[in-house]
Amino acid sequence: MHKVEVQLGQRSYPIEIDTGFTALPAALANARQVVIVSNPTVAPLYLDKVSALFSNSPLHILIEDGEAFKTLASFETIMSFLLERGMSRDVLLVALGGGVIGDLTGFVAACFQRGVRFLQIPTSLLSQVDSSVGGKTAVNHPLGKNMIGAFKQPEHVVISTATLTTLPPREFAAGMAEVVKYALLADAGFLNWLLQHNEQICLQQPDILAQMVRHCCQMKADIVSRDETEQGERALLNLGHTFGHAIEAFMGYGNWLHGEAVAVGMLMAAKLSAHRGWLSTEDVATVSSALQCFKLPVSVPDKMQIVDFLPYMKTDKKVKDGQMRFVLLPALGQASLVADVTEAELLQVFG
Repeated sequence: MHKVEVQLGQRSYPIEIDTGFTALPAALANARQVVIVSNPTVAPLYLDKVSALFSNSPLHILIEDGEAFKTLASFETIMSFLLERGMSRDVLLVALGGGVIGDLTGFVAACFQRGVRFLQIPTSLLSQVDSSVGGKTAVNHPLGKNMIGAFKQPEHVVISTATLTTLPPREFAAGMAEVVKYALLADAGFLNWLLQHNEQICLQQPDILAQMVRHCCQMKADIVSRDETEQGERALLNLGHTFGHAIEAFMGYGNWLHGEAVAVGMLMAAKLSAHRGWLSTEDVATVSSALQCFKLPVSVPDKMQIVDFLPYMKTDKKVKDGQMRFVLLPALGQASLVADVTEAELLQVFG
């Protein structure tokens, strides 16, 4: 087992990475009220195994699978389920699924009776390396992704890399976008490691996957420990997301997977960085090759022009004092938050 600690004082919690579902600490396993939130894709595979970790038989609720269901309507459905069954502030909510289930469950946990405990059991690569760690919870709005939410840290994160073997290839590739993101923004050596081990990663060799997931979790845990509520450094984790969120919203949530959109967004950020003289043409080619190596898209959707990005960028969560801010790359393995990108520059680079 690999173990990573998210250091947040009294709210610190462990991330446990293993090849199966291990025993939980007694404080969680013996919870009097447990409700597992999952979806119809994941539940048939893992609901029974996870339910067996608890001494009291958990209740469960299934939310339809996909980004299109990460909504206030789904949030209300879960809330109604808890209220109708008389759940108290002692309830432990368990997120069993990918990023959509994790974000939804966490947001419900932040709001139900002003806050209850929750446990993250992420089953997709994207959620294991990114969304399950750090306490960001939210739902989408037609005008922007993750615009309604709260910071709510889990009690514990339990990761079984065995769940990755049941992911569709497209979902696994989407998760690799977030893995590449960590390398590009803070660890050029990790980028080299990913390229050197790309075959083993694509073949999903268990020891290589465990190393990769642990490295990403450690990187995110370190950043979250220093900047929990994204006042500075944590914003760098949004590399590619300003462009990517615009693609997701414009194309309709779920038509492009989050990781696919972020992959294109990271290449756009690399091209904008090169325009500023920070990256070389060879650096941009390296970014493109790394993404394609893991079967990720590198081209903007055919129906989108740069002017289509602008309305979504102007409502991005990183906008400050009316100024769009972008995460760019001074070098591969280094990231910087930039606030002086103009519409004219965007049109010049991508128009």
